[in-house]
This record gives sequence, C-alpha cells and structure tokens, in this order.
Amino acid sequence: MRLRLPRLASVLFACMVAVGASAATAAGYRVVGYATDWNGADARSLEAIDTLIFAFAHVEQGHVVLDGDATARLRRLLALKRIRPALKVTIAVGGWGAGGFSEAAATAAGRQAFAQSAARLVAAQGADGLDVDWEYPGHGESGIAFSRADRGRFTLLLQAVRQALDRQAGPGRHYALSVAVADGPFVDGIDIAAVEPAVDWFNLMTYDFVNRMTPTTGHHAGLDRSRLAPADARTADRAVHQFIAAGVPPEKLLLGVAFYGREFDDVQVGHDGLYRPYGRYQGEHPWPELVRDFIGRNGFVRHWDAQAGAAWLWNARTHAFITYDDPQSIAAKAAYVKAHRLGGMMYWEQAHDPAGELVSAIREGLR
Repeated sequence: MRLRLPRLASVLFACMVAVGASAATAAGYRVVGYATDWNGADARSLEAIDTLIFAFAHVEQGHVVLDGDATARLRRLLALKRIRPALKVTIAVGGWGAGGFSEAAATAAGRQAFAQSAARLVAAQGADGLDVDWEYPGHGESGIAFSRADRGRFTLLLQAVRQALDRQAGPGRHYALSVAVADGPFVDGIDIAAVEPAVDWFNLMTYDFVNRMTPTTGHHAGLDRSRLAPADARTADRAVHQFIAAGVPPEKLLLGVAFYGREFDDVQVGHDGLYRPYGRYQGEHPWPELVRDFIGRNGFVRHWDAQAGAAWLWNARTHAFITYDDPQSIAAKAAYVKAHRLGGMMYWEQAHDPAGELVSAIREGLR
C-alpha cells in the first residue's frame, strides 16, 4: 500500500519512538554503504554497517579489473573484517561515466569474459561479492557507449555473472550480487523482472533527482513529492513503486541516502529557492562541509518540507540553494523502509560521514 502523505509525520514519530528498541530489531534490515576508502579513525561506525561496497573496479578490454591505487584501497576495507568479522565487503564495478559495459555485454563471449574475470577478482581479493554499477544500460548521458540492445544484454550479463560467482564460490558459500539502479526513464534499459532472480538486492540510487542537467532546484533525495514539484518529479517513493510494480520483492529493495548536498546559485527568488530556475550549478558538499560551513551558518537557513520528507538550505542574501539528506530526512526514510517492508538502506558514501552521524541515524531509524 502506498504511504499517504498525511501519514508521513506520524510514521516518522513512530520511527523515533522505536529508537530505544533492541539491536536485534534492526537485524532484518541491511545497511549498505559505498566506500572509496576508509579512515581507520572511523572504526566506531562499523557496528552499524552490514556491507561495504568498494568503489570502483572498472571494465578494461572486456575484463573487470582494479587499476591505480584501487587494490590498496580495497585491501584497507577488507582489513576491517578483522575488527568486525560479520562485515561483508563487496566490489562495485562501474560508476558514473565508466564505460565498457555495452561492449562487453554485446556478445556471449564478451559476457563470459566479463563474468569470469569478475568472479576471479572477487575470489582473489577475498571479497564477498560484486555490485554492478552500469550507469545506465541503453543510455549515454555520461558519455559512455550504449545500444538499444542493452536491455536484453544486461539481463544476460547478470545471469552470466551469477553463474560465474556460483561456480567460483563452490559448495557451501555464496557470493552476493547486487546492482546499483536509478529510476524513471533511467531504468527503461533494464528488464527489471528478468534481472530480479539473478541479484540478491537492488541498490536504489534515490538521490541526484536534481542536478546540473535539471532546469530547476529541488530535493535531490526527496522521499515523496513536494507540493511545488512538477507532477512527474522523481522521488524515492515513486522509484520504490516502480520496482515493486515490475515484480521485485520489497525485501530486495534498499532505499538510497545521500551523504552530500548539491548547491545551486543565482536562484530565482520565491519559495525560499525551492523548485526555482537557477543560473549556475555550484557543485557538491559532503556532510562534514555542510555542518561546518552551511547549516545555520553564513546566511544559510534550514527549511523542512514535511510533504517531501526533505530538508534544504536557502541563503536569501546570495540566492544560493542547497538540497541534502540529514538525520531528520534519514529518519523519515527509515520509517518508510519499515512501513513498506523494504530490505534496508544504502548510502553514498562512507568518506562523507567521518564522525558516523549519518550511519548512526540509519541504524537507529531501522531499530
């Protein structure tokens, strides 16, 4: 059943009341974070995390490989398993602007080369699985090669990866396979129903809804639609229902959280900058920078959109607007996860939360 907007505040309150529940209550939900690296001082966050996904391996000449300093960074994540043996560490291949997927998926031989190299890499590094982050099948907005045939070939590629991982694992062991996926038109190159049996879970990238390519400001990680948003605005709620309607079990869906904000400058006055045209996209700000320089500072005033379950900042003097996730919006998302019996929550990325404030908000919200 769809979460009705008037109920959002009451669900959020229920989530906050549940904070005092036992840790075992949260055990049924996954907390999964992407990590480009790990600062050893952040070890206090480990107990709140089930899986870290290393970002990124890449596709080179059809094979999944680690390049540059990626191997060293991955090994720092894997070393955390000595501190917390229950922690899983998987390897993501791809990311925005990372190509090679369409070419590898185009032939049976190419799919086998991709799948077998990925499975060997997982086993050789002592990792726990693979995350496929092709952004996006059938799309070339990031500058990568694509084909109209990507839709069917993506299914075949994931099936080949699943088989290769199972062969590499052998009896009694399971390597996880997840996929990072967007929503709306950005998922029309994926046959969701056909892909679902091959993967353990879907990492819903329910963020970046507004960015340098969109004509107005807005909530880049909004849970539901603001009254000011256009009727077709992308939201986390809409993404969840898109995947459920396609046949994905709710427990395979992980709702995405952004540990960074997006700033828009020269924003037209009105509605405190929300859903207004802008002159320049300024860039991203990780959570520590938001706390240090922007939230309640230097002319920025925080606002809360109860209908969307999202926060934003507006600077009336400079006409700058920042959209972001914070503990309050995370609590709303956690309540939504529980109300809809989803599989848990995912976030980008660990380096943006050195004090563990946002990871803790996720875990507390899911108790």
